[in-house]
Amino acid sequence: MKNQTLAIIAYITLIGWIYSYVRYRNSQQKSRLVQYHLNQALGIFIFAGVLWIGIQIISAIIPSIGAILAVAGLLPLVLMTFGAVAASKDVLSPVPGVGKLFENRFSFLN
Repeated sequence: MKNQTLAIIAYITLIGWIYSYVRYRNSQQKSRLVQYHLNQALGIFIFAGVLWIGIQIISAIIPSIGAILAVAGLLPLVLMTFGAVAASKDVLSPVPGVGKLFENRFSFLN
C-alpha cells in the first residue's frame, strides 16, 4: 500500500489509525510522511477525547449552553479533514491549532 494512502487512512477513525500504525511498523522502509501523519492523527484523537470530556462537564454544570457546545464537538472532524487533505498532497504540515502541540510527541512512532 502506498505511503500516501496509509497517511490518509490514519485520520479515518481510531481503527484506521491502528491499521496504518501496524502497516507502518511492519514496513521495511519507514516513511516520514506516514510517521508524521500518525503523530498528527493520534494528537487529534487525544484532543477529541479531552474536548468531549470538557464539553460533558461544562454541559452538566450549565445545561443551557450544552447545545452550543455540541457544535464545538465537530472541531476534531474539521481537523481530521485538514490532516487528510495535507496527507493527500504529500505535505508535512501540522493541522491548524493543535498540530504543533503533537509534532514529534509520540516517541514510539520513531
